[in-house]
Amino acid sequence: MKFLNKIIHELLAQNPDLSEFNIVLPGKRPIVFIRQILEENNYSGFLPNFFTVEELIDRIADKQPVQGISLWLFAFDVYRNLGLIPKDDFADFLKWFPTLQKDWDDILKFSDSDEAVLQYMFDEERIKEWAQDLGEDDDVPRKKFLNFWQNMNIFLPVLKKKLKEKNWATSGMIHETAKSKIVDFAKNTSEHFVFCGFNAFTPVEEKLVRSLLQWNKAQCFFQADRYYFDDERQEAGKFLRNHKMWKEFDDDRAFQWIEDDFNQPKNIKVYEVSGNVTQTKVLPEIFKEIENKTYSNTAVVLLDENLLPASLDVMYEVDNLNITMGFPLKNLSFSNAVKQLFYLQKQLEKNKSSYYYRDIFPILEELPKSAEDETIISNFRTKIEERNIVYISRKLLEELLSGLSYYGLLKKADHTGVYLDMLISFCRDIKWLEIDDIQYENVSHFENAFRIIKNQVSPYDFEIKMETLEILINQHVNSESIDFQGEPLRGLQIMGLLETRLLNFENVIMLSVNEGKLPLGNSQNTYIPFDIRRYFDLHTFLENDSIYAYHFYRLIQDSQNVHLLYNALSSGVNTGEKSRFITQIEMESSHPIEHLIIENSSEPIASMPIEIPKTEIVMERLEKWKEKVSASHLTSYLYNPIDFYLSKILKTSETDEIEEELSVKNYGNLVHYSLQEVYELLKCKVLKEKDLQNSIKDIDQYINVAIEKLKHQPEFYEKGMNYIHRAIAKKVIENVLNHDLELVRSGNTLEILDIEKRFENVDFYLDGHDKISFLGFIDRIDRLNGTLRIIDYKTAKIKNLTVKIDENNVTDYFHNSERKQALQLCIYHYVVQNLPEFWGLPIETGIWSFAEAKKGVVSLQFEKGSIDDAMMSVKNLILEILNPDLSFIENIRTYSN
Repeated sequence: MKFLNKIIHELLAQNPDLSEFNIVLPGKRPIVFIRQILEENNYSGFLPNFFTVEELIDRIADKQPVQGISLWLFAFDVYRNLGLIPKDDFADFLKWFPTLQKDWDDILKFSDSDEAVLQYMFDEERIKEWAQDLGEDDDVPRKKFLNFWQNMNIFLPVLKKKLKEKNWATSGMIHETAKSKIVDFAKNTSEHFVFCGFNAFTPVEEKLVRSLLQWNKAQCFFQADRYYFDDERQEAGKFLRNHKMWKEFDDDRAFQWIEDDFNQPKNIKVYEVSGNVTQTKVLPEIFKEIENKTYSNTAVVLLDENLLPASLDVMYEVDNLNITMGFPLKNLSFSNAVKQLFYLQKQLEKNKSSYYYRDIFPILEELPKSAEDETIISNFRTKIEERNIVYISRKLLEELLSGLSYYGLLKKADHTGVYLDMLISFCRDIKWLEIDDIQYENVSHFENAFRIIKNQVSPYDFEIKMETLEILINQHVNSESIDFQGEPLRGLQIMGLLETRLLNFENVIMLSVNEGKLPLGNSQNTYIPFDIRRYFDLHTFLENDSIYAYHFYRLIQDSQNVHLLYNALSSGVNTGEKSRFITQIEMESSHPIEHLIIENSSEPIASMPIEIPKTEIVMERLEKWKEKVSASHLTSYLYNPIDFYLSKILKTSETDEIEEELSVKNYGNLVHYSLQEVYELLKCKVLKEKDLQNSIKDIDQYINVAIEKLKHQPEFYEKGMNYIHRAIAKKVIENVLNHDLELVRSGNTLEILDIEKRFENVDFYLDGHDKISFLGFIDRIDRLNGTLRIIDYKTAKIKNLTVKIDENNVTDYFHNSERKQALQLCIYHYVVQNLPEFWGLPIETGIWSFAEAKKGVVSLQFEKGSIDDAMMSVKNLILEILNPDLSFIENIRTYSN
């Protein structure tokens, strides 16, 4: 800590009793390092007083600071009592006031008169110059702009007056008040102030420092470097060059200090990294280059706070860590659940009859829960997924979740105050559960926030809607962070850029050195245009760029090893562009810079197909399987032997998932079940025209029965794509019935013999006495003009129903998944001819495709070979499955254009 050491030695040389000094710092972080330096110098006196410059100005102004929720509530109360138009409610007010308040604070801090700036914004003649072509209607932007600033010229002066009456002040008002008191303070104070490491000052801060210097009651220590100080082109030295021109720095009082550290030898490495989180994966390799394995003189600077969790994951081998940046509350699961709770409440205001399952599931998943709650939630999910309920009725929700400890939070809130009380109570109860420390902190932050909001809202009589409460909570979530505890003087330091002020490290590792992160660029959230900010000397993004440039150069000027990593990938708002500061040191500095490209390899992982040997246990399972073999088992094996092993041998199944849009499988089931209901009533009779005409009229009734079978809710099919799927299903069923109707009208004799015919224990001999038994269901068996038809319904189109078997391919003809439809029909043919009730009848097998329903049944044709040859091929397939020497090997399918 070269700079801090230099300051302490200078002060000790002036006075061995440091308690005479008031040290003013840009932030609190350096205080622990100053204490360490004093300890190393065996200082045994009283410590100096420490202030931030904001604390010193607050002390001079002697006003009660007000900000955040309390300020917003007070300001809205003032706004609504003025009766301005538009008459915004609190939710609308919050959409613009926080941004306006920051602008107002800037005006109060940097301009001589806030009233002059406000009047200038309302200067219609000026606005006409750039808005003359926008028209004169009240809705055009120029009118809206003028109305807004007309209101602000009334509202902000009244707000300032009301705040002063309560001795409250915003940040800008504190600066304005302090401005008039600084001269007297500097003249009358008996204290001595030491300003350390400052760069940019607000006008009030500059007036304070210069006034104290004039009365010889202060001294300043700046940390400048000739590299950027002497070069007028370097934005990093912009403010320091201005400070050196103060008349207070003369022959008697030198400007301290301008060093020449940046040009000293340094190892600078720039890493172009493919991916944001990938940057953190480079850290362990960088750590290997650092000789001091305690990392006591190393800082990891994260310009993107979202990289903190990923960075900590790769630092598990570092013994001592000190994290001086907070972990954002918004990134934690409980924060997401709270957001979801408020979103749910807004949805319940729109739809009071049911809950959308996606609004409920994330809340149940992310909120901390007891073991009893876990059981209730598990049962709830199972039933909702089983029945595919997309919109859950209030009655069903209460039936399934009423035992949940926080069920009240899921119901429509009667009043925001009551809901806040429930949230506070819920947070208090959660802390008794076994939750980790970070989640405990997260919950505690929210409990505190809910209490603050409740207390702040209570004095006011205006209504706080749920939407407004959500905005307040989101503002809190986005601005709060969880602080970490660590050993500040030992080990690796992890910090944001602003936490590095006054501190120096031998090794600096900086992540996310991208445009938009360093510097932030033109991302100011403001209502005041750039030209007006320049006109009234308010800070613009240009001044902010200069501030960031100083922090960057100052941090690396005293370091020896600098590692700069940036994300080269363009995704989302990230442009993948490296910071201009990297380009500057590449082009302007004399340092050799090593460039490394770190690629996030996207090559496909070369993996061997899964292979499962047929062990003794597997063979035992296969022996059991032989007792009940279905055609679908064999088609599953053809598609992928591993799928066959998992589902048919291990008896595993996929978990249920809620379908918002009817899947292909369930679309097929819908048609299938509907046809089953139709023909079940026509079974065992010769069909007549009237039978089929009546069935066509009642199709909707049959579809409703099918929907019940699927355990779907009727409203699932009332809108959107599912409405269309239902209509298509109805058309398919009509086409099937009309096809049968035409057959009957044409004089054919059509008799329905069976629907969903179940068969089992149909033996099929393999070798010797070894056999398997077929089991399954045949969708439809009818008799057309004396010929027995075995019909299987398919959602897909018909494929390869012409069989060509000869002595060359008989052994492996059905070892091909492209022929699985023919395989299934051959098995049905074999089964039916072995069923006593169908002996001696001519048999025809075929498929009726829902995709081509008007075609009717497409029959299996034997161009070569016979059913006996086909079953010989089926036997060989089954023998392959049962062969202990052949493992189940995954069928990896490759896809190409």
